[in-house]
Amino acid sequence: MRIERDIVQQLEAWKANPRRKPLILQGARQIGKTDVMQTFGKQSFAHTAYFSFENNDELQQIFDTTKDPHRLLGILQPYTSVAIEPQNTLIIFDEIQECNKALNSLKYFCEEAPEYAIIAAGSLLGVSLSTGCFPVGKVDFLPMYPLTFREFLRADAPDLFDFAENRQTIDELPCIIFNRLAESFNRYRVTGGMPEVASVFLDNLGMEATENVLTSILNAYANDFAKHAVPGNIPRITAIWNSLPSQLARENRKFLYKLVKPGARAREYEDALLWLQHAGLVYRIFANTKPGLPISAYDDLTAFKMYCSDIGLLRRLAKLPPEIILNQSPLYSEFKGAMNENFVLQALIPQFEVTPRYWTSNGKAEVDFIIQNGLDIIPIEVKSEHSVASKSLSVYNELYNPKLRIRYSMNNLKKDGNLLNIPLFLADYTKSLIDRII
Repeated sequence: MRIERDIVQQLEAWKANPRRKPLILQGARQIGKTDVMQTFGKQSFAHTAYFSFENNDELQQIFDTTKDPHRLLGILQPYTSVAIEPQNTLIIFDEIQECNKALNSLKYFCEEAPEYAIIAAGSLLGVSLSTGCFPVGKVDFLPMYPLTFREFLRADAPDLFDFAENRQTIDELPCIIFNRLAESFNRYRVTGGMPEVASVFLDNLGMEATENVLTSILNAYANDFAKHAVPGNIPRITAIWNSLPSQLARENRKFLYKLVKPGARAREYEDALLWLQHAGLVYRIFANTKPGLPISAYDDLTAFKMYCSDIGLLRRLAKLPPEIILNQSPLYSEFKGAMNENFVLQALIPQFEVTPRYWTSNGKAEVDFIIQNGLDIIPIEVKSEHSVASKSLSVYNELYNPKLRIRYSMNNLKKDGNLLNIPLFLADYTKSLIDRII
């Protein structure tokens, strides 16, 4: 099953921009970058010229011969079956991190051949870019994330998707709609946001096939550690990655180096943490002790939480059987909180310009996330099911009196004073709900 991706709309806006530059599409391996680029090319251009630098020495050597973009295109033309024409052809440079000179050539395309539409992407492009190996100021960037539940819902239950999209009021959902959305959400919690995994599941190919695809992706990540990281960092990267389930399983999810390795120190593992961040595999959320603007000015850089980029990968990494989620086993109650918190963060990051933080007050109270929305800072609590008591959110409210507080739970949509309860499965609509209130 092909799943429609919302990012195509952003690509359309990039195409229409008269001042567009070559575009770098950033995101982790297996989130569907190649498919999105090719789909966009088919929908919006007469031709798509696709070039992959992976295991292609001959193609890479072309960029050793010249920096002139028009000469490069003349040499590249025989490598594709379509005409490379200004405005009419989308040129795709995939796995561009394998060829630094191709990456640097984007500067010359920007300066000397802006009439050509070029998109570049790569599995570990974020790691390459973190070294500064890119044409500063000569490219546009567009982050891409795993499949959202909203995108999953559009494929899983189009009628529910239409209902969620067209709903304008902030009041309770009809019971039958609420229950069906909750069922679809449980299916998403099994698959997560890797498009191939979701497609296999939605095509009814079976749970074993779904698990096998997730395992294959995790194995590919492990191979990336070994192939692309500095040798001395490989065991540290692997240890941090494998520690994610235990880091998140605790009630206090603050990252602890001792859970990575007894006696581990921050300075020994900082490069490994950054590698995982740049690869798009984890999110690091810093503690914030004062909700001032900008929130980044009040980060406590010594305290942070680490989340996985995708709840499906987190579930498989934790060896959590899908039946536990689908059957709501009581043995799952503790880790369910970690999964839901990870899911909410995944939903928030694409919607807001500033990365969320979490708020803490000298160990007396802790709010799961705070987000910056324009001139407002909004505290957020995540609850696993229907129990919604939250001392920390009340403490925050008494101290700072925010315009709005948000609580995610499996209770119905409801606004009570400055507290908005959002069902977990509507987390992708957080920004639009806030805009209706503030």
